Amino acid sequence: MMMTQTLLIELLVEELPPRALKKLGEVFADTLFRSLQTAALTTAQSVVAAYATPRRLAAQISHVLPAAADQPLTRKLMPVSVGLDAGGQATPALLKKLASLGLDANVVPQLRHQTDGKAESLFLESIAPGATLAEGTQTALEAALDALPIPKVMSYQLADGWNTVHFVRPAHALTALHGADIVPVAVLGLTAGRMTQGHRFEASVHPVTLKHADDYAETLRREGAVIAAFAERRDEIARQLAAVAAGAGLTPIEDVALLDEVTALVERPNVLMGQFEPAFLAVPQECLILTMKANQKYFPLLDANGKLSNRFLLVSNLHPADPTAIICGNERVVRPRLADAKFFFDQDRKKTLKSRLPALAKVVYHNRLGSQGERSARVVAIARAVVDNLIGNFAELSGKDELSREVELIGQWRFRRKAFGKNELRRAVEQAARLAKADLLTDMVGEFPELQGVMGRYYAVNDGLPPEVVDAIEDHYKPRFAGDALPRGKVGRIVALADKLETLTGLFGVGQTPTGDKDPFALRRHALGVIRILTDGDLDMPLDALLAAAAAPFIAVQGFTPATTALSAFIFERLAGNLREQGFTAQEVDAVLSLSPQRLADIPKRLAAVRAFLQLPEAEALAAANKRVGNILKKAEGVRAGAVDAGLFRDAAEAALHTALQEVAPQAAAAFAAGDYTASLQTLAALRAPIDAFFNGVMVNAEDIALKRNRLSLLTQLFKAMNRVANLSRLSA
Repeated sequence: MMMTQTLLIELLVEELPPRALKKLGEVFADTLFRSLQTAALTTAQSVVAAYATPRRLAAQISHVLPAAADQPLTRKLMPVSVGLDAGGQATPALLKKLASLGLDANVVPQLRHQTDGKAESLFLESIAPGATLAEGTQTALEAALDALPIPKVMSYQLADGWNTVHFVRPAHALTALHGADIVPVAVLGLTAGRMTQGHRFEASVHPVTLKHADDYAETLRREGAVIAAFAERRDEIARQLAAVAAGAGLTPIEDVALLDEVTALVERPNVLMGQFEPAFLAVPQECLILTMKANQKYFPLLDANGKLSNRFLLVSNLHPADPTAIICGNERVVRPRLADAKFFFDQDRKKTLKSRLPALAKVVYHNRLGSQGERSARVVAIARAVVDNLIGNFAELSGKDELSREVELIGQWRFRRKAFGKNELRRAVEQAARLAKADLLTDMVGEFPELQGVMGRYYAVNDGLPPEVVDAIEDHYKPRFAGDALPRGKVGRIVALADKLETLTGLFGVGQTPTGDKDPFALRRHALGVIRILTDGDLDMPLDALLAAAAAPFIAVQGFTPATTALSAFIFERLAGNLREQGFTAQEVDAVLSLSPQRLADIPKRLAAVRAFLQLPEAEALAAANKRVGNILKKAEGVRAGAVDAGLFRDAAEAALHTALQEVAPQAAAAFAAGDYTASLQTLAALRAPIDAFFNGVMVNAEDIALKRNRLSLLTQLFKAMNRVANLSRLSA
């Protein structure tokens, strides 16, 4: 076997976009490796290591062959009847085909005759020479460059002044080594060599000569003062952050995205500590943290109580003996940023949130759905409808004058002794819904849109608003992502639900629905938020009623067409995926959701009941019988079935099934009504024997039409009794 060596490919470029660097490095290395695999230039022992710094993309692949092995090649030419005449001589068609392959009539006797399933054909067997390393690497390198997820392409001229190159950043050098040997490849106007550059200021030699592919990372570290591996550099930054912070008794804020971005900005990290005037801590810490992270790429430091300190960590790309100049320079840069934040905060507090509401009418929300003012009015209307629905539930259970005492609703919603009365709840919800978007008009949110809601809370406190309204203004965006907390309290959950329903209903109504992986309005996230609030937030309301209430405020919107059916299907689709991620099987989820249960809070209990049902020894037989019943009823849709007439029974099995059903169905229904779905399903186990006997001895499609209708009526009752909790037929294999 040919001797394998490590293959190194490095592309030296100007500073790459930091937020894309990690992905660029991974794709570059992975595509190179897969392309070389396809060319049979790797072995089973080959592994790839990716490297990415601000100025380079590289891949190191072990056990790469100098050439791929020759491969036997079998090529189908044409049917024998076309290629050979009656005397077995080559026809002009065959000779033409052979000539296109560089062959002549001398190879005709060597052609293999074989039946390919349709007719006897002529096959040419030959040996295909394996790709050389240079050929395979050239192809792999071009494929890797084409595959790069480049955020924005640049165009620049080569040194000859004539040729133009299109790439993410100007490229300056290409290294391609197989062991110690240069691989003759070329891309982007560059010819492969062994020279690269280290750290711009701290490399011990310029340029750095790479003598062997195996020594790449070590040579760059020793002579170039560069940590080439992204992951290693990231770990080193994290280690230094923790160590420097611990020395001051502080903790750096955890931010994976910021850590990745800073890793992409330096080649030799050096973590230093700076500080700012304590007076700035009077500004909400969220503002200061975001200012430092977004604008300066600093890591804010928290004290033992989780409060922001007046110190921060910066990651420098330099290691001077005295870092004072670097630290002082960064402190001078951050001070005006913090001063701006303080100015915005002070100015914003001079106006109340309520006074800003008229200006929402001038802020465009969507060109077909009007302004933020109109949107806020719709959110208020939907929130009011949600409250009315809840109040209706309370009144039904406890009477309109008894809302101050503790009551328990079927859907787990609890009203505490000190909870709001009907009017107080409505007023708080309407106030929070009306003011929820007012902070969009503040200077702070204008500078940092990420703080919407958060700043609304601070300004609501400044305005002296009730605590439940303050919380709701901040929380109405929640849950913002998977695992995010739900809004605090019922006011916040109602406003959050109304806000998400308004977004979903409005955009579905004007046709702005997600397509493929494109979801510019984050409607999938909004749908999951609705699901979370309804399933985990103790709001026991039917989805269909909510969607109808959400559509009502849009009636006056020109071009709006209610799409409640499509929106309901969209929400159930998201719910199905979410439940599968939680560990429920597709079969279990399908059995429950195929009934489209409108009270989403019930669905986890239904799934638990289905899972318990599947453990019963009778489960498989009952699910199969249920599927059979469903098929019979579907085929007999034209036959009208009515009440069961026991006088028409002709077989003991149908009478026995009817008797069993009369006993079991009320028990299952009572358990279902009480919300005990597990008991409701397990009660059905008693039906297995009579169902089996029925199908073994009774012909449903009897010639006597009255007999047939009566038996279909019996099966209709059975089907209804069995499928309250879930469609059991979906559990049948």
